[in-house]
Amino acid sequence: MTHEVLHPKGWKATPGYSNGIAATGRMVFTGGMIGWNADQEFETDDFVGQVEAALRGIIAVLAEAGAGPEHLVRLTWYVTSKAEYLDNLKDLGRVYKAVIGKHYPAMALMQVVALVEDRAKVEIEATAVIP
Repeated sequence: MTHEVLHPKGWKATPGYSNGIAATGRMVFTGGMIGWNADQEFETDDFVGQVEAALRGIIAVLAEAGAGPEHLVRLTWYVTSKAEYLDNLKDLGRVYKAVIGKHYPAMALMQVVALVEDRAKVEIEATAVIP
Protein backbone atom coordinates (compact mmCIF):
# COMPACT_ATOMS: atom_id res chain seq x y z
CA MET A 1 0.00 0.00 0.00
CA THR A 2 1.36 3.41 -0.89
CA HIS A 3 -1.00 5.34 1.37
CA GLU A 4 0.34 7.04 4.47
CA VAL A 5 -1.99 8.08 7.27
CA LEU A 6 -1.17 11.62 8.39
CA HIS A 7 -1.77 12.03 12.10
CA PRO A 8 0.16 14.79 13.89
CA LYS A 9 2.10 13.66 16.94
CA GLY A 10 0.24 14.33 20.16
CA TRP A 11 -3.21 14.60 18.53
CA LYS A 12 -6.08 12.56 19.96
CA ALA A 13 -6.94 9.42 17.95
CA THR A 14 -9.71 9.84 15.38
CA PRO A 15 -12.70 7.48 15.51
CA GLY A 16 -13.53 6.08 12.08
CA TYR A 17 -11.63 8.50 9.84
CA SER A 18 -8.15 9.86 9.18
CA ASN A 19 -7.09 13.49 9.47
CA GLY A 20 -5.13 13.11 6.27
CA ILE A 21 -3.79 10.60 3.78
CA ALA A 22 -0.74 10.92 1.51
CA ALA A 23 -0.80 8.72 -1.59
CA THR A 24 0.83 8.32 -4.98
CA GLY A 25 -0.56 6.59 -8.06
CA ARG A 26 -3.53 6.68 -10.44
CA MET A 27 -6.31 8.89 -9.09
CA VAL A 28 -9.97 7.85 -9.31
CA PHE A 29 -12.82 10.25 -8.56
CA THR A 30 -16.47 9.30 -8.22
CA GLY A 31 -19.44 11.53 -8.69
CA GLY A 32 -21.77 11.97 -5.77
CA MET A 33 -23.29 8.58 -5.02
CA ILE A 34 -26.75 8.56 -3.49
CA GLY A 35 -28.81 5.81 -1.91
CA TRP A 36 -30.36 4.25 -4.97
CA ASN A 37 -29.65 1.08 -6.93
CA ALA A 38 -28.11 0.53 -10.38
CA ASP A 39 -31.50 1.28 -11.98
CA GLN A 40 -31.56 4.67 -10.23
CA GLU A 41 -34.43 3.59 -8.00
CA PHE A 42 -34.63 4.08 -4.24
CA GLU A 43 -35.29 0.86 -2.36
CA THR A 44 -35.57 2.59 1.02
CA ASP A 45 -36.10 5.95 2.67
CA ASP A 46 -34.10 4.73 5.68
CA PHE A 47 -30.99 6.88 6.26
CA VAL A 48 -28.66 3.96 7.04
CA GLY A 49 -30.03 1.97 4.11
CA GLN A 50 -29.32 4.87 1.78
CA VAL A 51 -25.78 5.21 3.14
CA GLU A 52 -25.20 1.51 2.48
CA ALA A 53 -26.47 1.86 -1.10
CA ALA A 54 -24.28 4.93 -1.68
CA LEU A 55 -21.19 3.13 -0.34
CA ARG A 56 -21.93 0.09 -2.51
CA GLY A 57 -22.24 2.44 -5.50
CA ILE A 58 -18.80 3.86 -4.72
CA ILE A 59 -17.32 0.36 -4.54
CA ALA A 60 -18.91 -0.54 -7.90
CA VAL A 61 -17.43 2.55 -9.59
CA LEU A 62 -14.01 1.94 -8.04
CA ALA A 63 -14.09 -1.65 -9.31
CA GLU A 64 -14.43 -0.31 -12.87
CA ALA A 65 -11.00 1.29 -12.39
CA GLY A 66 -9.50 -1.83 -10.79
CA ALA A 67 -9.67 -0.24 -7.34
CA GLY A 68 -11.17 -1.38 -4.08
CA PRO A 69 -12.12 0.20 -0.77
CA GLU A 70 -8.50 -0.04 0.41
CA HIS A 71 -7.60 2.57 -2.24
CA LEU A 72 -9.95 5.23 -0.86
CA VAL A 73 -8.14 8.35 0.32
CA ARG A 74 -11.09 10.72 0.80
CA LEU A 75 -14.87 10.63 1.30
CA THR A 76 -17.03 13.74 1.35
CA TRP A 77 -20.50 13.21 2.79
CA TYR A 78 -23.47 15.52 2.23
CA VAL A 79 -26.45 14.78 4.48
CA THR A 80 -29.84 16.44 4.71
CA SER A 81 -29.99 15.91 8.47
CA LYS A 82 -27.03 16.13 10.83
CA ALA A 83 -29.30 14.83 13.59
CA GLU A 84 -30.20 11.73 11.58
CA TYR A 85 -26.49 11.09 10.99
CA LEU A 86 -25.60 11.49 14.67
CA ASP A 87 -28.59 9.42 15.83
CA ASN A 88 -27.43 6.49 13.69
CA LEU A 89 -23.67 6.39 14.34
CA LYS A 90 -23.63 2.80 15.64
CA ASP A 91 -25.57 1.43 12.65
CA LEU A 92 -23.54 3.60 10.25
CA GLY A 93 -20.35 2.13 11.68
CA ARG A 94 -21.70 -1.39 11.18
CA VAL A 95 -22.71 -0.68 7.55
CA TYR A 96 -19.45 1.13 6.81
CA LYS A 97 -17.38 -1.80 8.07
CA ALA A 98 -19.53 -4.29 6.14
CA VAL A 99 -18.99 -2.41 2.85
CA ILE A 100 -15.64 -0.62 3.22
CA GLY A 101 -13.96 -2.67 5.95
CA LYS A 102 -11.54 -1.24 8.48
CA HIS A 103 -10.07 1.34 6.11
CA TYR A 104 -10.61 4.93 7.18
CA PRO A 105 -9.75 7.62 4.63
CA ALA A 106 -9.83 11.35 5.27
CA MET A 107 -13.49 12.35 5.56
CA ALA A 108 -15.64 15.43 5.74
CA LEU A 109 -19.37 15.66 6.42
CA MET A 110 -21.69 18.58 5.91
CA GLN A 111 -25.40 19.15 6.26
CA VAL A 112 -27.09 20.58 3.19
CA VAL A 113 -30.57 22.01 2.69
CA ALA A 114 -31.45 19.48 0.00
CA LEU A 115 -30.01 17.14 -2.60
CA VAL A 116 -31.03 17.07 -6.26
CA GLU A 117 -33.04 13.85 -5.85
CA ASP A 118 -35.88 14.62 -3.44
CA ARG A 119 -35.79 11.21 -1.72
CA ALA A 120 -32.00 11.29 -1.23
CA LYS A 121 -30.87 11.72 2.37
CA VAL A 122 -27.14 11.35 1.70
CA GLU A 123 -24.69 11.87 -1.14
CA ILE A 124 -21.06 10.72 -0.90
CA GLU A 125 -18.15 11.64 -3.18
CA ALA A 126 -15.03 9.50 -3.16
CA THR A 127 -11.41 9.84 -4.19
CA ALA A 128 -9.17 6.81 -4.49
CA VAL A 129 -5.54 6.35 -5.46
CA ILE A 130 -4.34 3.11 -7.04
CA PRO A 131 -0.59 2.48 -6.55
